[in-house]
Amino acid sequence: MKLKMLKLTLLLFSVTAFAQDKTEIKDFFWGNNDAYKKVNTIPEKWKNESAVVICKYEDYDFHKFGKSVTYRSAIRRKIKLQDQAAVTEFSEFTFPKNSEPRYGTTIKTVIGIKVLKPDGKEIEIDVDKEAVTVDNNKKIAVPNLEIGDIIDIYDYTTESFQSTYDYGFDEVERTFGGNHPIMNYKLTFQTENDFFVNFNSYNGGPELKEISLDKRGERKYEIVATDIEKNDFPTWFYPLVELPCYKFQVFFARSGKFEKMADAFLPEKEDIVKKTVSKEDVLNYYTSKFKPYGDLYDIEKFLKNKTFTNTEEKVRAVYYFTRHCYYTKYVEAFVAKEANIMYPFDLYGDNPIFFRSDIAFIDHFMEFLKDNKIEYDIIVGTNRHNGPIKDLLIQKNATALLRVNTENPIYIDYFSPFSDLDKFSAQLENTDAYALKVTKLKKVVDVENVKLPSSTYNDNTSKQLTTVKINTDFNAMQLNRQTSLNGHNKDEEQSDKLYFFDYVNEDYAKYGTVSLLDRVKNKKKKAQYTKEFEALINKLKDQRKEEFKADTGKEYGIEIDDHSLEIVNTGRFGKTTPFVYKEDFTIKNNLIKKAGENYIFEIGKLIGSQFEVTKKEKTRTNNIYFSFPRSFEDLIVLEIPEGYTATGIEKLNKTVENETGGFTSTAVLEGNKLTIKTVKYYTDYFQPNKNWGKMVDFLDAAYQFNQEKILLKKA
Repeated sequence: MKLKMLKLTLLLFSVTAFAQDKTEIKDFFWGNNDAYKKVNTIPEKWKNESAVVICKYEDYDFHKFGKSVTYRSAIRRKIKLQDQAAVTEFSEFTFPKNSEPRYGTTIKTVIGIKVLKPDGKEIEIDVDKEAVTVDNNKKIAVPNLEIGDIIDIYDYTTESFQSTYDYGFDEVERTFGGNHPIMNYKLTFQTENDFFVNFNSYNGGPELKEISLDKRGERKYEIVATDIEKNDFPTWFYPLVELPCYKFQVFFARSGKFEKMADAFLPEKEDIVKKTVSKEDVLNYYTSKFKPYGDLYDIEKFLKNKTFTNTEEKVRAVYYFTRHCYYTKYVEAFVAKEANIMYPFDLYGDNPIFFRSDIAFIDHFMEFLKDNKIEYDIIVGTNRHNGPIKDLLIQKNATALLRVNTENPIYIDYFSPFSDLDKFSAQLENTDAYALKVTKLKKVVDVENVKLPSSTYNDNTSKQLTTVKINTDFNAMQLNRQTSLNGHNKDEEQSDKLYFFDYVNEDYAKYGTVSLLDRVKNKKKKAQYTKEFEALINKLKDQRKEEFKADTGKEYGIEIDDHSLEIVNTGRFGKTTPFVYKEDFTIKNNLIKKAGENYIFEIGKLIGSQFEVTKKEKTRTNNIYFSFPRSFEDLIVLEIPEGYTATGIEKLNKTVENETGGFTSTAVLEGNKLTIKTVKYYTDYFQPNKNWGKMVDFLDAAYQFNQEKILLKKA
């Protein structure tokens, strides 16, 4: 549960009282009212399952006592273990340790575990005694588990705080089924006045029912289901889109004033469970959320004496300047503060503008668009893995963008240091969304359905050129690799590989602004801060070097040595501007094996590890979902060692292509240079399960190429 620090004063639990509560908690699950205490047999139809959940119970409680608000979640599972895989799966548990007091609150979690042996003997695990702390979690091993045992586990978490304001509890979004079949399932939650509930079941899930209570103002709801078959959760699958599931969130608001402030699509009254959010609901929510607002002094100064060929060019220039002026310009300051080098923010003058939310950014950019009489809309969508926009229920699952209505519409997302215009989240691409229509360049007045643009595998590319030279003694090889990434293929790589010192100076040079250290006027302090900053950067560079070495090794599935990396182009100014980096590294005592006077070279490994479709995965009933269409091209140039010839090259030529994607490879030998080109691509965001076999065809071809070898034969 995330805390609204400015709105909440929180109440600390008494340790003594909580210890006394442990007995009551145990009784809550395992006491005389336990309906499944004696249910230990499994239906015949599930006798070959690895494990069967005898019962799963989820209970949530939201209540207030004066100014104090309390929240409880209680989850129990009783599971029959029917093979060794299940014994292994349930022999160890990891759970968060109780938090330290934070802003006046403590979250308390009680874990209970007991084992029921086939002869009826019960063994309760002393969790407090047996658990060990690892990092920020606790781990516990359950000893002597055996096939045929029943393990019974509960997790009981409570939190209490004082609030006179509005507060949104964490949303809960889960499938009803899991990896194992469930005999008996029950979900309950209880609320009272001032608690607003959004809840709905999807994809054929059981419906929520209200349970009558005698106490006025209190409400209880439940779902009961039996014989829930297990679910498969394969690669490339969005469970909430297809499987029976539920989503709910509870929001607390003491008065109508705070209801209007709530970051939620609230029902009209506390006693109404809101099941759907219409586009009119979205319009009503956002009507007052966005308005043109902000000081344009810096933008006007940037635009002074500049000319643009059209409005589109002007908007693009202002976006990237805004990203620097109100975001990356302060990155060094946050680094300096976090590293305890200095308190830097006084150096930026009174009330420096730094955007901390998408709303602040959109409001400010709206002000620029209004001031320059540029038409725009606000787009509201939801990530593809949440399901379609028509099923939107949780406000947190909504994402807002700006669409500038130039000749070629420009889509603008809230920025990161690497964000691009026209490249919003891939999860929003090709989805239905709502366009909030803005009148007089300032007020949201209407809403309409729109379809967001898509990208192709030719937009989201990864291209690698690798030259390989084998040492004369064949015990190592030197690789020089250049990687060029475009579209969404560069998103994660930029975030992983670019540190602040890779791009802040690029921005300072581009916009002629002053770095953090150059703002320090005291020469002695500047020298001190500079020395500390250099030490920090050197430390981070050493850390990064090890991370990059490990990452590149993982690509090949082997260890590498002597790795170095150079950033050639950050790729931060346009979605078609590639992120480019070079690497030099060594592979020792791997990939090459001596065979008499010849050598076997596992050359297929040079395209990196490939997805292996296991025998179990060959048959698939679920549809296939991808974040975005994409392609990967590898060009490998191998210098054949003097005195040797390469044989078996014909096996490196493969072609498998269909409507789902493809894998092609060609190998050409010219003189002592063997040039191999491979291309692997995925054509779309979605494939129906009937096309899985076609996907397997090219995935298998890529995996088989990864296993291919050539013989370096003594001439």
